[in-house]
Amino acid sequence: MLVELRVENLLLIERAELRLAPGLNVLTGETGAGKTVLANALDLLLGGRSRAGIVRPGAHEAYVEGVFELPPGMAEGLGGPLSELLGAGDGLQERELVLARRVRSDGRTRALVNGRTAAVGDLRALGSALLRFYAQHEHRSLTLAGAQLAILDSRCGPEQAGRLRACADAHGRVRELERSLEQLEATRAGRDRELELLEFEIAEIDELAPDPEEHERMLATRERLRSLDSLLAAGGAAAGWLLGEDASGGAPGGGGDDGPGAAQLVAQASGALAGVEGVDPALDALAERLRALALETRELGYELGGYCEHAADGGRELAGGSSSWTLEELEERLGAVERLVRKHGGTIEAVHEYGRTARVLRDELSAARASAGGVEQQLKSARGDLERQVRGLRKARRAAAGPFAQDVSAQLATLAMPHACFEVELSGCEPSGDGADAVEFLIAPNPGVPGGPVREIASGGELSRVMLAILSVAQGREAGITLVFDEVDAGIGGHTARAVGTRLRELARGCQVVCITHLPQIASLAERHFSIVKQAGPQETLTEVRELAEEEVVEELTRMLGAEGGQDGARRHAEALMRAA
Repeated sequence: MLVELRVENLLLIERAELRLAPGLNVLTGETGAGKTVLANALDLLLGGRSRAGIVRPGAHEAYVEGVFELPPGMAEGLGGPLSELLGAGDGLQERELVLARRVRSDGRTRALVNGRTAAVGDLRALGSALLRFYAQHEHRSLTLAGAQLAILDSRCGPEQAGRLRACADAHGRVRELERSLEQLEATRAGRDRELELLEFEIAEIDELAPDPEEHERMLATRERLRSLDSLLAAGGAAAGWLLGEDASGGAPGGGGDDGPGAAQLVAQASGALAGVEGVDPALDALAERLRALALETRELGYELGGYCEHAADGGRELAGGSSSWTLEELEERLGAVERLVRKHGGTIEAVHEYGRTARVLRDELSAARASAGGVEQQLKSARGDLERQVRGLRKARRAAAGPFAQDVSAQLATLAMPHACFEVELSGCEPSGDGADAVEFLIAPNPGVPGGPVREIASGGELSRVMLAILSVAQGREAGITLVFDEVDAGIGGHTARAVGTRLRELARGCQVVCITHLPQIASLAERHFSIVKQAGPQETLTEVRELAEEEVVEELTRMLGAEGGQDGARRHAEALMRAA
């Protein structure tokens, strides 16, 4: 519970110190006296955002400090990341925790936990475990579907938190897979086009399989084939000159083919020397050489004729070429290779390097195509898991809705709404991290009047009582916490105000309650009563907060009833309220 609250230089408060009782504590004062300043102080203590001008004019900084007495078992429950911050010192051993916040006039703040510097987030974490703060018009949060769902979930037992985490994880997994699949689908058309192009280019490279050495041979062969006519003319002419009229069919070029060729003339010359063979050794040596020349000349003429015949048949295997190509075939293949070279880097080596890169990219794109199918299967499984989590949450909510509605209706009966009928309506909605249930709180305030959603049917005063009834039901499961209400009693009065006050006091039997109120019916039921008074001076205006003694409580109640202390009727009414408490 909150044992002490100290406030310095916050708005109109120069210095205030409140020592709070375990039960119901009330703060009262004239409108504009600064009651909500204390609400601002508690908001800062819980890690709320500081706003400009919150430091009292003339002061360098504002300071808020709250001393909490931890209920049994809560100290151990504050472990985890906060355990190092709290340490193992006197604070936890004495079950006392001190939260503080300094706010400088330039807007910078500093958070403290047991005297140690901490983050504002640490104040939020610790403060939320120790105190619940319900500001003005907080009851209107009951009209929000999200708030109603959270309230119902709080009645589903401690296991519901685990179910909610599991559902949030399952929903997050589904959304992640949906985004992945959307990205894959968005790039599928482009990916398929690129994959098709890569397959074509790889097939083109594999089909041609260009080789640098073969390429050089083909270039040389092409040059020879391009010069075929010249080669045939030269070879035929040479054969004609050698063989003359003996050249078979007359070799192309036909030089000297109408008379004896060089081979015949050499043979005749050799025959001229045959008649004197053996007379002169020197001449015999020359005759031998002449006979050999005659044979060589005739053989060379025949070979030249064979060359021309072969070339005329198609020009295959020219000059010892290892491949048989026609000029047309060579031109076609060389053109294909040269186009490939121009497209992929300028050299045959670059073509093969591109082929290797293209195969790697093709494999990656093929894997991405297969991945889309895998993601679809994963998404199907994840949606099935989400559906199971949704069913678990729905089952727990349906089981809790009836008893919760009955308990709230019973509490409303004690809050001057004896005939009110409260119900919880569950309907389906799109799955989210909270499940697939939409919750609507329904109320029929009076018999014979059709019920409807709380947000449409209940008045401001009824909303306040519905919230109080819900808190009363929920608080039985969360004892030991401090509840702070900032004028939650707005819109009510008379017997209803007394019923609300009684309910607050009953609520305070299980936990500490602090209530900022303007109703004497509620203030008269307090264990401890604090008055907030604004004092206007010539230079500045200050707000004073002090605890009231019993006689001072009567005076304050009289003021709240709209009379001065000297009016006996109002005073007797105040005293009657005190006695009835």
